[in-house]
Amino acid sequence: MNKYVKEFIHRGMMFSGFGPIVLGVVYLIVSKATDDFILTGSQICLAITSVYILAFLQAGATVFNQIEHWPLAKSLLCHFLTLYGAYSLCYLINTWIPFDVKIFLIFTLIFVLLYFVIWFTVYASVKATSKKLNKNLK
Repeated sequence: MNKYVKEFIHRGMMFSGFGPIVLGVVYLIVSKATDDFILTGSQICLAITSVYILAFLQAGATVFNQIEHWPLAKSLLCHFLTLYGAYSLCYLINTWIPFDVKIFLIFTLIFVLLYFVIWFTVYASVKATSKKLNKNLK
């Protein structure tokens, strides 16, 4: 098995359990903030399962940045498409956003903007840190 596939699975398995924990905290906060928050057992089971898979994919997708022989654009595109697909399906399956073209386009726009703001922030931070480390090595 390819070492990157193994690493994807390893990272996914290590961190996927945090998704349902975050979901539980969010559901607890929402239930305390509203009086009419009611979920069925099926809704809870679907949410836990889909968020577990979402967290698995999100953690595993970090391996795309570690494949050194890939150009930056390719690893960025694979990472973005994995997260966009996972989040989109999770939100639609759980009906956290309705299946409406306008609303889905708004979701997509927000996702793209947030993704690239976070990506550029992390990229700039890593670049500044590596520059500082290289300067200290001289």
